[in-house]
Amino acid sequence: MIFKNTLSAQVKGQAIALLLIFTVFGTKAQERITLQQAVELTLQNNLQIKQSKLSEALSQESLKESKLFFYPTLNAGANLNFNFGQNVDPLTYEYVNQQTTSSNGSITAGLPIFQGFRLWHQVSQYKYQLEADKSNTKKIQNDLALTVVTTYLQVLSNQDLLTAAEQQLELARLQLDREQKQFDVGSKTLADLSQAKAQAATAELNVTNAKNQVDISYLNLAQLMERDPGNRFEVVKPVVNQLGDINNEKAAEIYGKAVENYPDISLAKYRTLTAQKAVDVARSALYPRLTFQGNIGSGYSSNRTRVVNRTATGSFSPIGVVEGTDQRVVTPDYISVIEKTKFGDQIDENLYQSLGFTLSIPIFNGLSSRIGLRRAKITYQNAVVTEQLARNSFNKIIYQAVTDLRAAESNYNSANSAYESSKDAFNAIQQRYSVGLVNSLDFNQAQTDLNQKEFSLIQARYNLIFRNKIIDFYLGNPLTF
Repeated sequence: MIFKNTLSAQVKGQAIALLLIFTVFGTKAQERITLQQAVELTLQNNLQIKQSKLSEALSQESLKESKLFFYPTLNAGANLNFNFGQNVDPLTYEYVNQQTTSSNGSITAGLPIFQGFRLWHQVSQYKYQLEADKSNTKKIQNDLALTVVTTYLQVLSNQDLLTAAEQQLELARLQLDREQKQFDVGSKTLADLSQAKAQAATAELNVTNAKNQVDISYLNLAQLMERDPGNRFEVVKPVVNQLGDINNEKAAEIYGKAVENYPDISLAKYRTLTAQKAVDVARSALYPRLTFQGNIGSGYSSNRTRVVNRTATGSFSPIGVVEGTDQRVVTPDYISVIEKTKFGDQIDENLYQSLGFTLSIPIFNGLSSRIGLRRAKITYQNAVVTEQLARNSFNKIIYQAVTDLRAAESNYNSANSAYESSKDAFNAIQQRYSVGLVNSLDFNQAQTDLNQKEFSLIQARYNLIFRNKIIDFYLGNPLTF
């Protein structure tokens, strides 16, 4: 007997140890994610944010390029030509009928002196465009953060609804078991037993629906974080029984604090400034343009020759006669040694330089410049209207958010009072039902009413939390519990 007890204790100890091991490893395998981690993972992995940041990078490069337009340009060029048959020597400009190899090279520098202040306006335009892209990234981040909070709270709400549904199912099963035993001994009718079965079946359906909603909300949250839905995780449930302080600021005060820092407003504002600078850029096309240019170059031709030695032969050749006397005019004969001019010597001999200014005055170009200016002005006016629409829309959003918060607070208080009243009523009916003073139909109706009131209270509590977080979001407060 002692041996059996010892063995039993050892088996129980091993079983408990194995259970603890499985529990520890199971807990480690199931990743737990807080609200802040969910927001950070979403902002880190979201593809829209990555695209927006790439747009920022492009705007940054455009801004750098616009600043470099103020610097002089320097370019070098060269060409090599092979000509056959009758052609013009590019350096001597003489017709030759032979193969000619020629090349030219030059270095050209240019500097914009005046372009109607176009370059200055372009720099400002790209600065505002960069700020607009940054605001757009912030807008996407804020929208995603708010969506994550909504989905995260939906997971928590669905989990609480599932817990409540499972508790109601347990009560329904206990009631069904009690009804079955009393029916077996003849204390209850078949109608009472059927009511209990229907109540249990309804409770099972509620549990199934609640589980589905939990799975769906987890799937939505995983997709927001760009996670593999098959990689299971759990959300960390914060303490939300205490609702904390409900924001009591007025809508006008919230709007005044949030309007200048709200990304949607900043985005519209910088797009308006960008369009305004686009008008200045378009107007610069109506002004004259003055540029400075400098050029240095040289060339080479294979037909270029020079005399390197001349030797007199002692003979003379007639070249004409003297008018009136018919006396012959002669010139000595020479033997000349000719060689092709070397490449280096030709580069030195053919070297040329030039400096100059170019003035371009727009007179008539199909009115393209003026049409472009009018188009830019219309775009600017549209941006101004869009900015005002954004401000008006944000003002409506703030007033709606404050109204929703007050409504959620009233709804929560009403739901809480209704739940407490329903719970007291159910407890009273349960006591009367246990002594046979209330039939099963009234008891099941009271239980169903209690279930509905509990579900409504859970939803009202999370709705109030969410509406309160919306106000914190617009005020720039951290989205944490």
